[in-house]
Amino acid sequence: MNTPAAPSAPRVSRRRHRPGKRWLVAAAVLLAALLVLLALWDWNWFKGPVERMVQARTGRALHIGNLDVDLGRTSTLRADRITFANAGWAKRPDMARADRVEIDLRLWPLLRGSVQLPEIRLVRPDILLQAAPQPGEPGNWNFPGGGGGQPLQLKRLRVDDGKLQFLDEAGRTDVRLDVRSGKAKQPGAAPPLLLEGEGRWRGASFTVRGGTESPLQLADSGHPFRLHLDGHAGATHAVASGTLTNPFQLQVFDLEFRLSGQDLEDLYPLIGIAIPSSPPYRLDGRLKRDHEVWRYEGFSGQVGDSDLAGDVRIDVAGERPRLTANLVSRRLDFDDLAGFVGAQPGTGGGETANPEQKARATAQAARPTVLPDTPYDLGKLRAMDADVRWKAHRINSPSLPLDDMDAHLLLDDGLLRLEPLDFGVAGGDIRSTIRMDARRPRIATALDASVRGVQLGQLFPDAKLAEQASGGIGGQVRLSGTGNSIAAMLGGSNGNVALGMGRGHVGNLLMELAGLDVAESLKFLFTGDKQIPLRCTFADFGVRDGLMQAQSLAFDTTDTLVVGEGSVSLKREELDLLLRPRPKDKSILALRSPLRIGGTFKDPSFRPDFKALGLRGAVALTLGSIAPPAALLATIETGPGKDADCGGHYAK
Repeated sequence: MNTPAAPSAPRVSRRRHRPGKRWLVAAAVLLAALLVLLALWDWNWFKGPVERMVQARTGRALHIGNLDVDLGRTSTLRADRITFANAGWAKRPDMARADRVEIDLRLWPLLRGSVQLPEIRLVRPDILLQAAPQPGEPGNWNFPGGGGGQPLQLKRLRVDDGKLQFLDEAGRTDVRLDVRSGKAKQPGAAPPLLLEGEGRWRGASFTVRGGTESPLQLADSGHPFRLHLDGHAGATHAVASGTLTNPFQLQVFDLEFRLSGQDLEDLYPLIGIAIPSSPPYRLDGRLKRDHEVWRYEGFSGQVGDSDLAGDVRIDVAGERPRLTANLVSRRLDFDDLAGFVGAQPGTGGGETANPEQKARATAQAARPTVLPDTPYDLGKLRAMDADVRWKAHRINSPSLPLDDMDAHLLLDDGLLRLEPLDFGVAGGDIRSTIRMDARRPRIATALDASVRGVQLGQLFPDAKLAEQASGGIGGQVRLSGTGNSIAAMLGGSNGNVALGMGRGHVGNLLMELAGLDVAESLKFLFTGDKQIPLRCTFADFGVRDGLMQAQSLAFDTTDTLVVGEGSVSLKREELDLLLRPRPKDKSILALRSPLRIGGTFKDPSFRPDFKALGLRGAVALTLGSIAPPAALLATIETGPGKDADCGGHYAK
């Protein structure tokens, strides 16, 4: 019998799972998890760590309202409603705030420790930079924490509707600026940062506008960036273009600097440097600062109707600022120096003066006096030290025969010295030293001036009269007094004034007119002139309490002798001189009357004094003893190889 076969065992399938499919599933699961994580992720979880890190590094609290990040090769960090705390002593609790801050950050360089920020965008930032209450202390932009590591690399900064304030209450400075980004010159380039604002600088109101022309490297204080600023403070206008290092401290810069205004004196409240009043000016040079030292180099321009060029250095490191300057004028209009003596510049046709100076000149013209009586500002004389050298190669002065000038001014703690103050005058010179001590309530002034070789003919502006006179004038002026204006100084001065001239000649016409010889004057007016040899002339005045008293006064030629007496009041600005002429020729119409010089400095009078005719005999008695003071003889120019004929007897 056949037995049925046993059933066979079932086959087991042994298909292998591929490893790639398993990783694909894992990646899909991970991606899904990441998507879920990113969907649920809140970057505000990092606000706390970021705020604590900033406070640890700066000592100031940072508050972020909302934090968000867009990841990528260049990631964007976005923070809204940011505030950054101020120094404890500052005016307001926050130093900076902004509606939004966006920072582009490159991730791969960050792994190498390089922080690269292609762009930072600020929306409505408001920043306060405030100087410390105590001079020399750091401002609120100084933080106790240190940076370290590589510096930030910032390529572009964009600002939308920003505000920047700089406050220095001790320095009476409050600057408020509106800041925004302009349009970049080319794609990818850094946009200019434009600013416009106003405020007070050292108490003076001003306005300013301008901007930077290259990226603002805020993180690198040693990297200069270019800027252009245009500012006005009253009538003063400044335009600065160049490079600035560390915009928060303004300690180092190099700028092309154009400065103009109505009066250099207006700069005192702006920069603390006392400069005498001047006519309108315009200067162009290079302004540099290296911490405590300022320089205005290679400047040139106009002050009034004078050209001015040179270099100025101001050192503010000491107790008082110290100004050192070397100035040159090719052509100096003399009345532009009027501010040095408290007077006004020329205001006539063709003269340059500002409206205020014209008004003061009109008021001065209505007064009976001529000596400047505007007081010097003692505070300005004590506010700075100075060492200034000024040379003028040519001087324009229609009323005075001035040729050139060499002045050296020294100012030290209220003591001002001009050593020297030299003028070329009519072919000769006047060399002087002046000392003004402003350390007391009343300025004590001393003047010592010598006159050498001033040519008589060159003193006459009229060419015809100049041909009728020759001879060299010399002399000495020594005066001292107290007072805070030129008028007060001279009105109370003491000392001596002596002038003399040796051999020369004058026109007979001039002498006859001075002697009131009518017949001789008419003759020479219509028939010509002749030269009269001049033997000697001198005037010696003693000065006491502003009164110049004639000690010896004479004018002698072979034709006429004039002997004088009287006084000149510097205090009242009055003249009272009597000149007694004694013609040495014969004329039936010679009046031989004395000439009285009276009136005031502003309105002098010259008239014959017939009451003094009877004194002719007394004059004659003195002719044999008239001689100039011995000290005056050394100053008189006698001519080549000849002695001064001043010591002999005149009655012949």
